[in-house]
Amino acid sequence: MGHRGQARSQRLEKIVRLRIWRNPAILTLPAIDAHLKTHLEQLGLAGATAVHRNLSVGALYEHALRRGEGELGSDGQFVVETGEHTGRSPKDKFFVREPGSENHIDWGETNKAIDAKTFDALLARVTAYLSEREIFALDTFVGADERYRLPVRVITQYAWHSLFAHNLFITPDVAPVDFAPEFTVIDAAEFVADPQRDGTRSGTFVFVNMARKIVLIGGTRYAGEIKKSVFTIMNYLMPLRHVMPMHCSANVGHDGNSAIFFGLSGTGKTTLSADSKRPLVGDDEHGWSADGVFNFEGGCYAKVIRLSQKAEPEIWAASHRFGAVLENVVVDESSRSLDLDSEAKTENTRAAYPVNFIPNIVPDLRAGHPTTIIMLTADAFGVLPPISKLTPEQAMYHFLSGYTAKVAGTEKGVTEPTATFSTCFGAPFMVHHPTVYAKLLGERIAKHEVTCWLVNTGWTGGGYGVGMRMAIGHTRAMVNAALDGTLAGTTFASEPFFGLSIPTAVADVPSNVLDPRNAWSDKAAYDAQAKKLATLFFENFKKFEAHASDGVRAIAIKP
Repeated sequence: MGHRGQARSQRLEKIVRLRIWRNPAILTLPAIDAHLKTHLEQLGLAGATAVHRNLSVGALYEHALRRGEGELGSDGQFVVETGEHTGRSPKDKFFVREPGSENHIDWGETNKAIDAKTFDALLARVTAYLSEREIFALDTFVGADERYRLPVRVITQYAWHSLFAHNLFITPDVAPVDFAPEFTVIDAAEFVADPQRDGTRSGTFVFVNMARKIVLIGGTRYAGEIKKSVFTIMNYLMPLRHVMPMHCSANVGHDGNSAIFFGLSGTGKTTLSADSKRPLVGDDEHGWSADGVFNFEGGCYAKVIRLSQKAEPEIWAASHRFGAVLENVVVDESSRSLDLDSEAKTENTRAAYPVNFIPNIVPDLRAGHPTTIIMLTADAFGVLPPISKLTPEQAMYHFLSGYTAKVAGTEKGVTEPTATFSTCFGAPFMVHHPTVYAKLLGERIAKHEVTCWLVNTGWTGGGYGVGMRMAIGHTRAMVNAALDGTLAGTTFASEPFFGLSIPTAVADVPSNVLDPRNAWSDKAAYDAQAKKLATLFFENFKKFEAHASDGVRAIAIKP
């Protein structure tokens, strides 16, 4: 950023610190109304030394700096380190088994059970811990459609966690009078559980109690646990109201036609939906009701590792301004400039910012029924086509499969590409049985005659370490052609291992890229790798066979 960026950062930090020193009233407590007081008493938090409620972004900066929770980047971003946990801890998430929800939850490795007594005992320990400290309370909403909107109170130990929630959820400029939360998230980041005493798996815990409508988080500074726990709640509540909750991004064309992008982390949901020609609805979590699509959130949580200002200008600009929260990004100590290419702290570097930091958004974060569905995968084996058209049955098959791939070096012990199947493109957050979500999606695809595509943003010309990552320019050209209808009139060739339909030509995309086999110099090696991946798909799908329709089962043919 140079001397100007460094000077600006230093001025910003000096201003907020001087404001605190010269005006201690900044840190005085707002009046706690009777509703909040009663709620805190019910939770066991009435004795907290300070309760900072619904603070502005600037005030949250001031508190976070005062408490040494982070530092300013050269453009005024708030930069934090999350320590040991640089991602979610899915093995530490548990649901309280209770009569009201137990018959709806798909119990198993993802949705593990604890008893109410264990939850109550840990809640008492956490609230006693927080009662000796200052806490931050934020009254916010989840769901842009007011008919399905969920009022949530987020109570945190860190000021920057409150800032994160302020950015990610739908936070009104003026908090409503008599706010009545339907769910409460309590995040005690520095409280480490004792597994033997508290019944946890480790010192980290994410406990969800549908009866008491409380999420209890501790032992981790990673703010993504707040976001994803609320998404998990919506994934439970929405199907009960016949709304399809989706781990997807969404945008709208100038013709009013919307599109949704399903995909796991790192497959390109945020990147491909942030398009200057198509207003953004949201980048990660949505509902699909009888009236159309609506964003659950009021912000974006984008991966920024190797973020390119040229290739992703909207996300770059949103991450380089006051108000954005950056997690685990390397910062130059002198200039405060960001090194977004560095993975010294983690590959999972993140930026959290309000959706209105993106210049081209749908103001009310709602859109009509999608006409196009894009299912994204990052295939590190390099065998799936860069784009292929799906039949409705194939769409259901790939939705239930939720395939992507981990690459060597991203996790300890991973030395070659590893297939990952995360049903519904978000298995860690799906509470009901996967077929509940699949049925809702299938009904909507049929009713609204949605065109579905599978897009591989992974490797071409060979697997990881041999081939190369799909060029983002080529992927954008293919996605744009799918969205504007150009591909509808082209001819398609059949792919033998997965039965996919591959377009024979796409403007601005080399023909040898479209057919993945042609991109490999060793065709026999491609055939072997494609058969291997198709077999993994087949084996993974066995757990859905009893619930799938005949048409979907017909897709799962052993190669």
